[in-house]
Amino acid sequence: MPGRPSGRTLAILGAGASVLVAAAVAMSPSALADTAAARDAATWQAGEITAEGHIPTGWGTTDWGLTIDTLIALKATGVEKATADKITAALEERAWEYFSLDLWDTKGQRIAGAAAKVLYAATISDADPEAFGDYDMRQEVLDLVAGADKGPEEGRVKNKVTDGSDSSNTFDQSLAILGLAGSGDVPQSAVDFLIDQQCSEGGFRLYPYAFGGTTVNGDCDAQENPVLDPDSTGMAVQALLAAAGDGAEGAAAAAKKGGDWLKEIQRADGEFGGSGPTEASNANSTGLAGQALAATGHQAEADRAAAWVAARQITAADAGAASEDVGTIAYNDELLADAKANGLDPLQRDTWRRATPQALLVLAQVPLGEIGKTDPNPGGSDSPSPTDPTSSSPTATATPTPTDPASSAPVTTPATTTTVGVPPGPGGNGKLPLTGSSLLMFGGAALILLAGGAVLFLAARKRKGAQTS
Repeated sequence: MPGRPSGRTLAILGAGASVLVAAAVAMSPSALADTAAARDAATWQAGEITAEGHIPTGWGTTDWGLTIDTLIALKATGVEKATADKITAALEERAWEYFSLDLWDTKGQRIAGAAAKVLYAATISDADPEAFGDYDMRQEVLDLVAGADKGPEEGRVKNKVTDGSDSSNTFDQSLAILGLAGSGDVPQSAVDFLIDQQCSEGGFRLYPYAFGGTTVNGDCDAQENPVLDPDSTGMAVQALLAAAGDGAEGAAAAAKKGGDWLKEIQRADGEFGGSGPTEASNANSTGLAGQALAATGHQAEADRAAAWVAARQITAADAGAASEDVGTIAYNDELLADAKANGLDPLQRDTWRRATPQALLVLAQVPLGEIGKTDPNPGGSDSPSPTDPTSSSPTATATPTPTDPASSAPVTTPATTTTVGVPPGPGGNGKLPLTGSSLLMFGGAALILLAGGAVLFLAARKRKGAQTS
């Protein structure tokens, strides 16, 4: 397409860029990375895991996406190793509930983003991705990579569902590449499709088509006025670094270009916002974009992002009324001030659970492709978390649910995603990103909307003027 070389053309630049990117990765994590703060955040997050090894939703089901986000946080920091093992064991037994529809629909269907996320979880754990419970997760994901007969969709990691629906996005593609790179070779076609989501400016779009569309018909530059997304760019950059390490053509050059774009758009105080309705500065976007900056050698900018996130963390020295929740990280300034004044609102606890594991990534500064390869906390304490995992607070969500950390940009009101839905934003079919569709989308959407509306009404009465974005 005019204005931007294809993924295969970028391969010409790959060798030289590989040297630069490899040097950048060697410099991470920074001597300035706040590992103590990252470990405090991960320890708080571990306390949200139940005795069964997962995080529940407010409707009595399991939030496997957020559970995997927690596993990523624990492996990135090396704390609560027993809790990480408990999560892995639970995933091996029950992850099929997340990536398939076998629980209540035609068997054999697969959700691309969820399968990719489970594969990545398996690769960062002491588990065999090819024998993860009863499943070969590597083959499961490979089976979802579109072939040459799919035209411009070649290489896309796609849903396999009977109704033909597919909202897989750049997060899903990035997770698939991270998982495949961590378990063997990565198909070049999958890397090329991810590179096609990068516009000439360097940022990546969230969906492979314009808002309201469903059909892939070209790369990012072929789309009129594409919305470039910092969260998607942070994910894609790190996936491409992993692919470059696997020898994929064009990956290193595209990763470097994405890191340069993140440097250019970083805000004055070091923070980032998402795209569309989540463009306000927030800890989720800053954590993921900052992690990518560190991975591509933009260390000063990564440390500025880390400082911004650290300033939104509940600490023992400045907890106020939130003294029982030291370590957790606020999604934004409004929630931080409210928590210090009043403690964590039980109706908003799910927001903190989603902000913390992604925000801490910039504090730990371990690239997603490197998590699980070495222990970042050898000899570290594995004592029980301060929070009793069998007595976690309710998770009913009355506030915006920030990113599913390795899922996408935060959201704002109940409607369509695996956590809480959003008004129409820069995604296909009016949906913001998700790492695999929750089964709730297929079997209980109406019930969730009713419950979400009731929770919002009660929360509004309980706390006038509470922030929701």
